[in-house]
Amino acid sequence: MSADFTLDLRGESCPYPVIYTLDALKEMQKGQVLHVVTDCPGSFRNVPEEVVTAGYKLAKEPEKSGQEYLFYIEA
Repeated sequence: MSADFTLDLRGESCPYPVIYTLDALKEMQKGQVLHVVTDCPGSFRNVPEEVVTAGYKLAKEPEKSGQEYLFYIEA
């Protein structure tokens, strides 16, 4: 899936993946897609919950790739 922006948050511990993801989404145009890469295990549950609560939607189901968690979120 293609994305308009990529946010590489590997090495950031929770709750920073959620905070930085929400900050990035606020700066994006409606309909643009943000690709988030993180290696914080808690983010696999927290990022999707928080972005949906904030009114954004997942463009694709979250996936785990090795030690990384990948999210595609529509602003």
